[in-house]
Amino acid sequence: AFLGPVGTFTEQAMLNYFGSSIEPIACPSFDEIFRATESGSTDFGVVAIENSTEGVVARSLDLLLQSPLTIIGETSLLVTHNLLRKELSRDDIKVVCAHPQALAQCQVWLSQNLPNAERRAVSSNAEGARLASLDGSVAALASERAALQFGLHVVQRAVQDEAHNRTRFVVVTHTDRHTPAAPTGHDCTSLAVAVDNRPGAVHDLLVPLKRHNVSMTRFESRPARSGQWEYVFFIDLAGHPAQDNVAAALEELRAQCSLFKVLGSFPLDVH
Repeated sequence: AFLGPVGTFTEQAMLNYFGSSIEPIACPSFDEIFRATESGSTDFGVVAIENSTEGVVARSLDLLLQSPLTIIGETSLLVTHNLLRKELSRDDIKVVCAHPQALAQCQVWLSQNLPNAERRAVSSNAEGARLASLDGSVAALASERAALQFGLHVVQRAVQDEAHNRTRFVVVTHTDRHTPAAPTGHDCTSLAVAVDNRPGAVHDLLVPLKRHNVSMTRFESRPARSGQWEYVFFIDLAGHPAQDNVAAALEELRAQCSLFKVLGSFPLDVH
C-alpha cells in the first residue's frame, strides 16, 4: 500500500525498496495505508516519516503509536519538486496544489515567484497533478513521473527551497505476519515512550543509553492528546535488541516508562 495516485514520491520509494514485481495498492491517505495493512488487504505499507527540511511527518508518528504494525525497513529519496501545468508558462496560475509537506518545502520559491497564487493542500502531490490536468489555472508541485502520468508540462524544475531535500520512508507490516530480522550490524531500533511529568524525567531516559553505550540518532516529541500537556517521545537508537548492550538499555528504559513501545528494528538505508 502506498500514498496514491500513481506518480507520488511514496510510490517511487516503494519501487526503490521492493522493485517492480509487486502488486501496488494506491491509497488516498496515510490512515488508509495503515488500515489496509492492518486488515491484511496488503502485505506491506510504505509511508513518509521524516523530511530533511520540514522534520517529522506527524500523522505517520501518530499512526505508528496507535497501530499494531511494525517497521521492518526504510528507504530515503532525494525529493525534487517541480512546478507542473497544462500550459508551458507561469502566467495566470491561480492555485498551486500539493501535499502540505511539499507546499512547506517550497514556500520561499512560491512567495517569490507566485505570490498571488492560492496554496491549496491536497492528499498527495500526484493528486495535485491530477487536478492540474483538469484546470489550466491550477499548477502542481510534483515529480516528473507525475507530469508524464497526467500529461503536464514541467514549467520549472527543482523549486524546493533546499537543494538536498530528502524524505525518509518506512515500510510497515503486521506483527502477526512478520518474523523479526536478525541484526545486520547496521540497524535502527525505533521506540515510542512516555514518562511521568517530574523533574529530570527526560534526563533519566538518556542515562541507560549512556550506561550501555547505545547511540541515540533521533529524538522527537508529540503531544499525548491527554489534555494534560503530556508528551510521547519518539526515539531512534543505533543497534538491534539482539545485541546485549541494546537489550540491557531497553530493559532499563522499559522499567521507568509509563508507555514503552518498540515500533520496529530494521536495517538502516545506507544510500
